[in-house]
Amino acid sequence: MVGQEQELSSVVDSDELVEADDDLDDVDDVVEDDDTDEEDDLNSLEEEGEIAADYIEGLLDIADLDGDIDMDVEGDRAVVSVVGATLDELVGDDGEVLEALQELTRLAVHRKTGTRARLMLDVGGFRARRRTELAELGRSVAAEVSRTGEPKKLRAMSPFERKIIHDAVALAGLRSESEGEEPNRRVVVFPVG
Repeated sequence: MVGQEQELSSVVDSDELVEADDDLDDVDDVVEDDDTDEEDDLNSLEEEGEIAADYIEGLLDIADLDGDIDMDVEGDRAVVSVVGATLDELVGDDGEVLEALQELTRLAVHRKTGTRARLMLDVGGFRARRRTELAELGRSVAAEVSRTGEPKKLRAMSPFERKIIHDAVALAGLRSESEGEEPNRRVVVFPVG
């Protein structure tokens, strides 16, 4: 054992051990910084949600509409949901009014924070229902394209809708791309190979 200790001490200088230990402290600092960054991100998303909720609440008051506001953070975005009895006018045909309202809300948040917001706005559960419908559409189109071997072009969709289709197609093992210019951008689903 004594021979091994002497062997180790001849290979490793005690000053190097101290330096290596200092390097470990730096690693702890990095881990703490990562935790702090995640906490800062969460705090900024919560702030975005609060600003958005205040903005939407103001709009509801102006329009004399009843609605309760829920805030949440999902992944890397704040989610603000308005729930209530008669909110169809805030959704519009195919969610067009909701899309516009979301953009206005994002602008309001940007004006207060100075950073681009990726927040998601939902009214009356429209986006949640739409997500379910679009995921099913993506799966059925993927199955059809797999069966026929022919690419399939879908109707024009919003970025929110296209992302859900892309995700469903990818889960089915197929490839999809968006083509065209807004507001006529659409998903095309391709067979394997």
